[in-house]
Amino acid sequence: MTQSTSAPEQSHYRICPLCEACCGLEVRTQGEKIISIRGAEHDVFSHGYICPKGVSLKDLHEDPDRLRTPLIKRDGEFIEASWEEAFAEISKRLPPLIAAHGSDTVGCIVGNPVAHKIGLLAYFPRLVRAIGTRNIFSASSLDQIPKQLSSGLMFGDWNAVAVPDIERTDFMLILGANPMVSNGSLWTVPDYRGKARAMRERGGRIVVVDPRRTETAAQADMHIPIKPGGDAFFLLGLVHTLFAENWVRLGHLEPHLAGLDALREAVRPFSPERMAPGCGIDADTQRRIAGELAQAERAVVYGRIGTCTQRFGTINSWLVDVLNILTGNLDREGGAMFTKAAAFAVNTSGTPGQGRGVITGRRHSRVSKAPEVFGEFPITCVAEEIETPGPGQIKALICIGSNPVLSTPQGPRIAKALSSLSFMLSLDIYLNETSCHADVILPGLSPLEDVHYDIAFPQFSYRNHARFSGAVFAKPPGQPQEWQTLLHLADILQGKPEAPLAGPEHGPEALIDQALRAGPYGLTLDQVKAAPGGIDLGALQSRMPEMLRTPSGKIELAPPMVLADLAHVEAALNTVPEGMLLIGRRDVRSGNSWMHNLPVLAKGPERCTLLMHPQDAARLGLAQGALAQLSAQGTTLSAPVDISDDMMPGVVSLPHGWGHDLPGSQLQVAARRPGINLNALLSDGARDPLSGNAVLSGVPVQVSAMA
Repeated sequence: MTQSTSAPEQSHYRICPLCEACCGLEVRTQGEKIISIRGAEHDVFSHGYICPKGVSLKDLHEDPDRLRTPLIKRDGEFIEASWEEAFAEISKRLPPLIAAHGSDTVGCIVGNPVAHKIGLLAYFPRLVRAIGTRNIFSASSLDQIPKQLSSGLMFGDWNAVAVPDIERTDFMLILGANPMVSNGSLWTVPDYRGKARAMRERGGRIVVVDPRRTETAAQADMHIPIKPGGDAFFLLGLVHTLFAENWVRLGHLEPHLAGLDALREAVRPFSPERMAPGCGIDADTQRRIAGELAQAERAVVYGRIGTCTQRFGTINSWLVDVLNILTGNLDREGGAMFTKAAAFAVNTSGTPGQGRGVITGRRHSRVSKAPEVFGEFPITCVAEEIETPGPGQIKALICIGSNPVLSTPQGPRIAKALSSLSFMLSLDIYLNETSCHADVILPGLSPLEDVHYDIAFPQFSYRNHARFSGAVFAKPPGQPQEWQTLLHLADILQGKPEAPLAGPEHGPEALIDQALRAGPYGLTLDQVKAAPGGIDLGALQSRMPEMLRTPSGKIELAPPMVLADLAHVEAALNTVPEGMLLIGRRDVRSGNSWMHNLPVLAKGPERCTLLMHPQDAARLGLAQGALAQLSAQGTTLSAPVDISDDMMPGVVSLPHGWGHDLPGSQLQVAARRPGINLNALLSDGARDPLSGNAVLSGVPVQVSAMA
């Protein structure tokens, strides 16, 4: 649309929905045109910080590849359709499948973007209830579910994740995380770089344990390389040392602990000397780090995705909190603390200090018998559940903001399985590598056409706050809000296809207002809307024991399922993998598989490269930029080599979410530099058995020069 140059410029406050930092933005517009996007200086949480992803909202809103009308597949080709036609097609095809084969014939997959859109996150459960299926999958089992499981077992709430109080700590140990790039993950902390710099300027120390000298490690006081997959050995060595050296200091936590003696006995066999071969970190270094944690006035341990995407992801996540507890640094200023969210948090509702806790394994997947965790099965079970005949076989799939063909191990197998479905519905803004298999695609709104209130991330924030942002632009005429789409799909599946779309009294703003009023601060949505840049609710405070929701009313230090899994840690000590070990990596200009079509993020150097240590490159006869061949799981791929002593010898790294060269997708920018799909080299049968999380890190691969 051509805009009049006389249209006045306007400034809009917006919360960025593209990563967990949730930065406040100032979007300047002239009519329907975006003039600029910058950090909102008046935002009470991010204070003007912005990364390249925030700027890319302009490219996303204007992307010609972004879907704006529903698509229906006819004779193998997509045609544009009206919303009425799309809903009619779904009504004609999906309910009969459920009637013939039962509710479990429908599988549902939700992807990472759903967590950033209240209209999807809050209303997806209503669609699931309308279907009645147990076949639910999400990106959580490719990422953080081990941390949520261990937190649930210890504190009684899946989202009771303790986060570093970075502005008041003196010593921080970071494992498998790169907050310089991510600005936190399960730790919402915009401008980590600035906060880390301020910490070091006041005399604090940061130690990073990672197979790669990441951007975070490069700015830390010390980088300690670790064998991929060896975090459990290293963490057990630290915990063992605290007990052996009598460095345990429980402080105010002591009356709130259960299982201390069982924990002490369980870690007795895991001395630093025994753990050293498994983690590649010598016993003296393990003891020195344990001593620094114990002796620092205020210290914190933080572990993230690298610690979760391993065979012992749940054990690693548990041990991080165990270390914070044993050093007296949990629920203490400068340690690991619990946010007090303004709304939607389980640990601020109900009876303080006690609850039902969490339960897993209420049901098991049909083929692999994987236990349900947090209401879902591992996403790596999707292909087998589609392929394997029998009662409960998935014949129809609803995929919301997810691209498992690229983001999940054995993507080619998933693509083949998707092509065999009787019906597939995608809710997505792109025709991508997964949605191209759908029979109907329903587009979502541009983030700038939608309201924004984060449900999840204020529960992991470094500081308490409440923020809301309205739509910058009006939604296209005739297009439902995404929450209305989900409710209408629920009506269709409940035999009410002619039901009108739900009105605003049933929408997110009413939900937010209700949750704020019931929350610990007694706020209203009108109050939050009226506060420029949100409401600052203060620094994190001690919340023990009121935030606990365990049946015992105690912190459960020794969950039985976790202790039982330690026997497998013992057995793994003698495992020597063959070949080089493959790990992933993050980039500040990339977010999983779906931001590669935005020009402002796609520009610059090639990012899908194989990072390799000079010693390994010389041994294999590989020069900078040469093509290396990687083989695993019967798949062989090639990638350009990037030689760097940031890598640990014997380890190679590829970024996650690439491989945009598959037929059927419509991503013009991404297709110019498609990269290769790391996940095609990974096994969909390798996972942490406690949480179901996929093993994405420390996977053996064969690497050679291309012939």
